[in-house]
Amino acid sequence: MKIIVLGAGQVGSTVAQNLARENNDVTVVDTDSEVLSALSNTFDLRTIEGYASHPHVLKDAGAEDADMIVAATNADEVNMVACQIAYSMFHTPTKIARIRSQGYLSEGAQLFKNDHIPVDVLISPERLVTDHIERIIEHPGALQVVGFAEGRVSMVGVTVDDKAPMKDKAVWQLSVLLPDVETRVMAVFRDEHALIPDGDTVIHEDDVVFFLAMRKETREVMAQFRTTEKRNKRIMIAGGGNIGAGLAHRLQDRYHVKLIESVTERADQLASDLKNVLVFNGDAADHELLMGEYVRDMDVFCALTNDDEANILSAMLAKRAGAGKVMSLINRPAYVDLVESGFIDLAVSPQQVTIGALLTHIRRGDVVAVYSLRKGSAEAMEAVAHGDPETSKVVGRKIGELPLPKDVTIGALVREGRMVSASHDTYVEPEDHVILLVLDKAHIPEVERLFQVNVTFI
Repeated sequence: MKIIVLGAGQVGSTVAQNLARENNDVTVVDTDSEVLSALSNTFDLRTIEGYASHPHVLKDAGAEDADMIVAATNADEVNMVACQIAYSMFHTPTKIARIRSQGYLSEGAQLFKNDHIPVDVLISPERLVTDHIERIIEHPGALQVVGFAEGRVSMVGVTVDDKAPMKDKAVWQLSVLLPDVETRVMAVFRDEHALIPDGDTVIHEDDVVFFLAMRKETREVMAQFRTTEKRNKRIMIAGGGNIGAGLAHRLQDRYHVKLIESVTERADQLASDLKNVLVFNGDAADHELLMGEYVRDMDVFCALTNDDEANILSAMLAKRAGAGKVMSLINRPAYVDLVESGFIDLAVSPQQVTIGALLTHIRRGDVVAVYSLRKGSAEAMEAVAHGDPETSKVVGRKIGELPLPKDVTIGALVREGRMVSASHDTYVEPEDHVILLVLDKAHIPEVERLFQVNVTFI
């Protein structure tokens, strides 16, 4: 696939790197020659220096025969104009735009259509990160929570603790502990190495286990892998930007929320807008402020400013002061491993959260959800099985008969709103939503081909 990525910032660079690794023909456009040089020297992609919304720059980038344009600059208006030009001048089939402003997003249904602003897919990293953090807060003890089948099925990642019922037990024993719950262990990460478990795989302390279950039953399954944690009630947020304010708005009616914002005018505005949130004007890295606002009583502390260093410092101070779980927004990938090995429980990377949403629209076949797991080392997918035994490579066949690569597994099917755990003898039916895990992303093209129907399918 020929793809043009506009903007070589954190999001654009991450997208370009992932697409280049999958043997797509990628061209990156940016005004920063040094960043472009570093990208082209490291990855198999082409770069163009220039303004992303200028027609001649898009033409030089190959827009005349591009399959897709991903407009991911830091300016919403540039992204929108670039998509308009790609549509009007070059008839680019698929146009994806990063949009940050809530003012544009709230009117998206009316604004973004071909007879207005021709954007096929809106990507808002801020909204995706807010979704991600909200799911983790809703699942105390989880490292990552992703949804399938319109949210009815969840995949949850947890670290096995020393008192877990499943510690030192084989995977097959989970069905003995939970005979009435449909669940499936999809992957085990042990010492940063991933494995697809079978029934005899023994779960060890400190393993990171990803399991599938119906959303309403995830808490019950989590309790088998770690000590049951009390529900979160008190949340403190550092930073009142788009992510911090958006999270506070979502949580304010269900939790006791405090928010710290350093800019006085912004703090005043948030205090007016967020009726059920206590807003403080101050520095979240001020130890006295944190102590005075009883950070030690907080179930979750979220450092969500635009400054990585400030987020790391305030999260570390909160943890030392006694906060329950601390998470920090980290834009620099090099910092992620560093902070999670210290006082910070969870580093949230906007790039890793965003890449899955973009890949959903790049995958061939009817792929409706893609999630990057464990810092991009694995990928979870939801694909829809279409056709019949004559036109499809999966419909009407047992899962054990499918030509799946070694590092790919099908964990479950979602059929008529219910999860069906996959076994070798499970048949795939038309319109089943198939949930897969891919440990080696080099096998993605094989998975895509598996879910593409023949041209005779109508």
